[in-house]
Amino acid sequence: MAEIVAHSAAAGMVRRRGTRDFLVFILAGDLYAVGLTRIREILSPPPITPVPRAKPAVIGVCSVRGLLVTVMDLRRRLHVEEQPLTRRARILLVEAQSGEVVGLMVDEVRHVARLADSEIEMATSLLGGDVSEHVIGIGRPVGDVVVLLNLSTIVSA
Repeated sequence: MAEIVAHSAAAGMVRRRGTRDFLVFILAGDLYAVGLTRIREILSPPPITPVPRAKPAVIGVCSVRGLLVTVMDLRRRLHVEEQPLTRRARILLVEAQSGEVVGLMVDEVRHVARLADSEIEMATSLLGGDVSEHVIGIGRPVGDVVVLLNLSTIVSA
């Protein structure tokens, strides 16, 4: 069992001797990842009820074992090209800092990646754009480039 050296609650990352664990998923054909510790569950999308006058990123609400969960389309939240949902779409249940459970719709969940600190480039202000506040960096596991997201800013407000 690996020893936990540090924990970053804001980004939802666990460090194990120079590594961090991320859940990797696809949005509009690109790879993204979030810190594994903030993910409570991964679901196939249940029926979702639209909510009138909700924010544009909110698809609606659904019931998960009696718990009412607000579901956001992560593509809308990140201003990524929207595409029809496929059978591979999943909802990531995450806990906001307020304690509320929020669902994030993604196109497909890939795997858990353990990235060494040397495989992570932290974001700088050079990113710019509407989503720069949601990006904590870029992960470069062997043969891939993964955009690392900050769940705290995504599920806030």
